[in-house]
Amino acid sequence: MKLNSDKKQIAVLIDPDKMDDKKLHTVVQAANKANIDFFLVGGSLLLKNNLEQTITTIKSLSKKKVFLFPGNPTQISNKADGILLLSLISGRNADLLIGNHVQAAPLLKQSKLQIISTGYILIESGTATTVSYISNTTPIPANKPEIAACTALAGEQLGLQCIYLEAGSGALHAVSKETIQAVRKMIKGPLIVGGGIRSKTQVETAFKAGADIVVIGTAIENKVDFLNDLKSIKK
Repeated sequence: MKLNSDKKQIAVLIDPDKMDDKKLHTVVQAANKANIDFFLVGGSLLLKNNLEQTITTIKSLSKKKVFLFPGNPTQISNKADGILLLSLISGRNADLLIGNHVQAAPLLKQSKLQIISTGYILIESGTATTVSYISNTTPIPANKPEIAACTALAGEQLGLQCIYLEAGSGALHAVSKETIQAVRKMIKGPLIVGGGIRSKTQVETAFKAGADIVVIGTAIENKVDFLNDLKSIKK
C-alpha cells in the first residue's frame, strides 16, 4: 500500500474463512492478471485458524504486498507486510476505539509490520452486516454524509493516517458517491472505500468521487471473473 500516492489503487480482501485452497489460488492468480495493487487478509471471526497459511499461500503466488485487516487482536502475523490498525471511530465501542489496540500494542512493537493507523467508519448499507453485529455499533446513516465527513475529519485530526469508509461484507448498497465526496472534501489524507462494490462502474464511481483505494471482497468470492472487468481501470 502506498499512502499519499497520486495513483488510484485497487485491493483484494481475502477472508480466510470463505476460501479453500483451490479458490484462493484462483483468486490470487486472477488478481495478478488484473494487476491489483495489494491484498488485505482478515475477517470478523476466522473460525478456521488459517490466517498465516492464507498469507503464505498468497505470497507464494504473488509479488504484491499483503496487509492484515484484523477483526480482533489475535489476527496478527509477521508473515504479512503490514497491518491496517483499525480504530472504529464511527461507533462508541471503547474496545474497538482503543481497548483492542492496547492488547495488540506489545505484539506490534515486537513485529516488523508496517503499521498504518486507520479511522474505520461504518456506513449503513441497507442490511445488517457481520461487522456491525460483531462490533455492536450502529453505522452512520447513508443519507447523512455530513456526519461521515465530520467523523473522518476528527479521525484525521487525532493523527490517524488514513480513513476507511466501509459498507460491510454482504452490503446491499455500496458507500454512496455523496458520502465519498463529502469525506474527500473534508480530509487531506488517503481515503479507502469498500463493501458492496460489485461492478466496474461502482469502482469507477468511487474513484471519481474521491476514493484513493477501492477494496473488493465479497464480489470476488461470488464471481472471480469480476477481476477481469477491472483490467481496463488499471491500465
